[in-house]
Amino acid sequence: MAARMKERFLNEVTPALMQKFSYKTVMQVPKIEKIVINMGVGDAVANSKVLDSAVNDMQLIAGQKPVITKAKKSIAGFKLRENMPIGVKVTLRGERMYFFLDKLFNVTLPRVRDFRGVSTKAFDGRGNYTLGLKEQLIFPEIEYDKVDKVRGMDIVIVTTAKTDEESRELLAQLGMPFAK
Repeated sequence: MAARMKERFLNEVTPALMQKFSYKTVMQVPKIEKIVINMGVGDAVANSKVLDSAVNDMQLIAGQKPVITKAKKSIAGFKLRENMPIGVKVTLRGERMYFFLDKLFNVTLPRVRDFRGVSTKAFDGRGNYTLGLKEQLIFPEIEYDKVDKVRGMDIVIVTTAKTDEESRELLAQLGMPFAK
């Protein structure tokens, strides 16, 4: 599956992007560098067991062990102290990244209720795309009965593109279902 996505990038997407943006060499063509999946677990302040289930969910979704993120500052209003665990994140590169992208575009996103495509406005100005999901249940690996709490996550697709237009075209060519 991942090999198919990478092969498609090399054989179809690269020539299309070279033609559209009139690049002189293949090295100028934007590529996907990495995908960062982040899940904030604010409940972990009160109950540390919540963090374990978030780690398990993330591991099933990403296919690799996540890193536990810690608070940088103490915030009294949230009963939060510095270095308390408050989330989990995973950085995907290489084969796992292409595998995850393929699964996200073709299996996961179409499972979202009333799905009409992802926003075309979620670019950051430097060619990176951020996608927010409201629940982890849309991933096929997560079993509905074993979920203790519905948690959202952010998926950041980091590209080597210089502009949003280049990045949008790259993701569209790879099969990202943008809203019309």
